[in-house]
Order: sequence, then C-alpha cells, then structure tokens
Amino acid sequence: MANKQVLVTGGTGFLGAYLLRYLVQKGYQIRAIKRKTSSMDLVKDIQTQIEWLEGDILDVPFLETAMKGVQQVYHAAAIISFDPKQAAFMLKVNAEGTANMVNAALYEGIEKFVHVSSIAALGRKEFQPHINETAQWENSKENSNYAISKFKAECEVWRGMQEGLNIAIINPSVIIGAGHWDLGSCKLIQRVAKGFKYYPKGSTGFVDVRDVARAAVLLMESDISGERYILNGANWSYQTFFSQTAKALNQKPPHKLAAPWMINLLWRAEWLRSKIFRSSPLVSKETARTSQATYYYHNEKIVSQLDYEFIPMEETIQTTAKAFQKSQEQGLNYGLMPLY
Repeated sequence: MANKQVLVTGGTGFLGAYLLRYLVQKGYQIRAIKRKTSSMDLVKDIQTQIEWLEGDILDVPFLETAMKGVQQVYHAAAIISFDPKQAAFMLKVNAEGTANMVNAALYEGIEKFVHVSSIAALGRKEFQPHINETAQWENSKENSNYAISKFKAECEVWRGMQEGLNIAIINPSVIIGAGHWDLGSCKLIQRVAKGFKYYPKGSTGFVDVRDVARAAVLLMESDISGERYILNGANWSYQTFFSQTAKALNQKPPHKLAAPWMINLLWRAEWLRSKIFRSSPLVSKETARTSQATYYYHNEKIVSQLDYEFIPMEETIQTTAKAFQKSQEQGLNYGLMPLY
C-alpha cells in the first residue's frame, strides 16, 4: 500500500494537516494541492516530505496534470461558510470543484477516490432527529447553503461511481481538535477560552479530527467501494460540549440557557456588525437556527463493519485544550495534537 502515489486536496487545512501526517507516517508518496495564499502553519514540520502543487480545483487542465501517475485521491478541499455573501462562491468550489475532481479522476484512471463530505450533506428534516447513512436528502429550510453545496458535491461523486470510479465517502459530524484557532470549528475553543454565560438548547454530533483522518485512510486501504460512512464520536448537547470544554480550559462553564429571542437578536447584531466592519459574522441566521435544533447521528455502520473505535470526546477536548494553552504560551494562533 505505502508505495502508492496519493493526491490530497485541502492538505493545508484543519483536517488535511492530520490526514497528511497519517500518510507520511505510513510511508506513502504524497502529492498535495495548495493555493498560492494557503498558510503552511499546520504542515510546517512535514512539508518537505510532500510534493506540493500550486493550483485550484476549478482549473481542469491543472487537475489532470496533478493526477498523472497517481493511484489514490483524497478530496478534502471545501469551503465552509455560513455567511450568505459566500454562498454562491462556496457552491461553485464545493460542487463544481468536486465535479472537476471526479472528471479528472475518471480521465486519469484513478484506482480509488475517497471524498470528505459532511453530515450536512445528509440533510436535516424537522421532527426527524435520528440520522444514519440511509437518510434521503429533501429540500428543507433546515438545510444551510453549506449543506446544499456538500449535497451537490456528493451527487458528483455518486455520478462518478456510476461512470466507473471506485469511491468511498465519509460524512463527519462537527470536527473537533487543534488547528487555526480563528477558523471553522476551532473557533469554538477560542470562544470558550474567553468565557461566556449562555448556551443554546440544541444537540449535534462531534468527532475528533484524528478519527476523520484515520477513517479516510482506513477506507482507502480497504476493499470497500460505493459506500458512505457517518463519522461521529458523540452526540452531545451544546451545553455538554461547552461545559466540558470550559472545564478543560479552566473556565467557568456557561450556566444559562439562551432563549430563542436572544439567539435571534445575536445573529441580527452580528449581521449589522459584519456590515459595518466588512467582516464575516460570528453567528449567522443559519448557525443560529441550527444551534436550537437537536439531531442524533448514528455511527453503527463503521463501528460494526470496520470494528472502528472512536476516540472518546472527553479525551479529544482535554487534548485540544492542552494544545490551545500551549499555543497561547508560545504566542501562536494555531495548535496541533499528537497522532492517535
């Protein structure tokens, strides 16, 4: 396995940095796509062990060149945004970019393609809180623009399978771990470290970033084809997540339930602030609505079929908190956790 040439998209990102580490550890020949503007902070220690190609997944001729001589592709690049201003660009990158990846993989005869999707791509429906891999997408006001973009991206991967591409899809829940503290879900750690009193009433799934990376490699190395797997370490209320994180960071846990009117007021205030300062809102109408909902994500499929054991979320939070505190002492705005 390890003598294979692999291509990774999104390698400089939060998940990609851990995925590259596992691949380096296993001795693969790795090629990774980065943009000119990509920060190399999370991959500094391993960047010389990887062949970097500068380009874009919207550039079809570039992708065909990038895949020459490659046997396996991990597609982890995506835009995650709940800012309405980003919706059209996010749809273009996530859906059209994935279509380009699939087409290039078919053209170059790639032997296996692992796609990093999201639980968002499974869709959310009112009054149907339990979600597993058999979930069928329905258009619903519960689905964010991000969810729509990831669903459309998945459709491209399934189309690729119909055209002969050997694929596997992973659907991680909210990915937790150390990365850039001011980006994505890592922002939650930074927010808790500053202390706050209120928590929203909803629940969702959480998973360790190292589990997502490990499971991607495990699926690539397996004979499994044409399947998708939910990756979810724990179904927790936001109160539990924020309380556990606060304790790990030696902060007082939030102790007041945020009423719906407060959440609505918050996203409106954030919208106004983002207009004035021309920045992305910390809370949007979409994230405000999601924070009030309760969903349970079932991981039994990967647990039973691959005998997979998820890292306990309590352990993830402790390790993430240590990485956060260490990065603060060093004056860095990012951190990393050891491989599991």
